[in-house]
Amino acid sequence: MGLFAVFRTRGAAWKQGVPLEGQEDWVGHAAFMDGLYAEGFALLVGPLEGSSDALIIIRANSPEDIEDRLLADPWSELGLLVTSRISPWTLRLGSVG
Repeated sequence: MGLFAVFRTRGAAWKQGVPLEGQEDWVGHAAFMDGLYAEGFALLVGPLEGSSDALIIIRANSPEDIEDRLLADPWSELGLLVTSRISPWTLRLGSVG
C-alpha cells in the first residue's frame, strides 16, 4: 500500500462560471468523496485555487485501483471530472492518519 498524488481536472461537461456546489449532481459527488475519505482511501482532498484541477492524496495498492475507484464518482460518469495524472508520492515531513 502506498501514497499517490492524484490530479483531476474539469471535463467537457463542466459549466464554466458555476461554483462546485452548482454543478450537476454535486450532492452525489460530495457523498462519494466523503465515503472515500471515511474509509481512509482519500486522505486529503481539495481544489487547486487558480486552476481547473483538484488534488487528492490517496492511499492505494496501485494506480489502477485508483482509476477503478474514481470511475464510480458521479462526476466521472457525467464528464465533469477526469483524472489527468496519478503519481506515487513520498511523504517526507508530516503525517497522514
